[in-house]
Amino acid sequence: MQIIDSAQTRAHLAFEHLIPALGAMFNQECEVPLRHNHAMSLDGEQVGTVLIMPAWQPGKRLGIKVVTIYPGNAAQGQPGLNSIFTLFDATTGVPLALLDGNEITSRRTAAAAALAAQSLSRPDSTRLFVVGAGRVATLVPYAFRSIRPIKEVKVWDIDVDRAQVLARQLRQDGFLADAIADLRTGTEWADIVSCATLSDKPLIQGKWLKPGTHLDLIGSFTPAMREADDHCFRVATVFVDTDEALQKSGDLLEPIKSGAFSPGRLAGTLAQLCRGERKGRCTNDEITIFKAVGTALEDLAAASLVYDRLNA
Repeated sequence: MQIIDSAQTRAHLAFEHLIPALGAMFNQECEVPLRHNHAMSLDGEQVGTVLIMPAWQPGKRLGIKVVTIYPGNAAQGQPGLNSIFTLFDATTGVPLALLDGNEITSRRTAAAAALAAQSLSRPDSTRLFVVGAGRVATLVPYAFRSIRPIKEVKVWDIDVDRAQVLARQLRQDGFLADAIADLRTGTEWADIVSCATLSDKPLIQGKWLKPGTHLDLIGSFTPAMREADDHCFRVATVFVDTDEALQKSGDLLEPIKSGAFSPGRLAGTLAQLCRGERKGRCTNDEITIFKAVGTALEDLAAASLVYDRLNA
């Protein structure tokens, strides 16, 4: 079994390769059971979550990712999410490789958002507002720049210093980037708004979304987490990565509960977009939402890409 460290994993997940690899996997048959979700408690209070995410293609590859999410880690200067990924031969069950799950998770999350944005954002989008400055958020501008002519980026984070660090890095890499302190200003300015946080309350209000905006929500993955208010879902055409999002994310569960959104209004899934079964953006003035909770299919595609490129 190969041990593939973070540097090797990262080196073989360039967005120009990863985004098409995800698109190809969404076009294929892949078994993806519902993830196992377990709360971790200490002294009667939940401190973290453990996710177990399997996926396989019969006769090809099997992958299992184990993820721990501890939001309180940020106060200690540690990542809130950690994970490992094990890749197997699906025919024999023989383990092939152990990979850095953090790199896979963060890069495939940003890549899936960009894959959806190919169909849902305006082709002439140049202004990106990144909400969050954690591991995934730092990758979002690069993923979107690979599919849209992104030139300007504004960054907001609850930690102002982290937002400034990310903006500085983006400037070094050729973006016109600034950290800002006001969510409304960034939202009203942007062509694309991408939220990658662990927020438990809405950050983006629907009344701030101008016509033609694409709203990307890739942080919330539990019923208690939210990044957008109900009105966002009232005014937008909504797509999800998988139907599991309707069961997992507070961003969808709460608007459904309030009547602002209904599952019958769902415009489609990422697989349907990739297969051409659903049309994406229809007009320049349309407001679109991509709500993702992550899927093990993406992890399997990313891990297979790394393994195949290393063993070519």
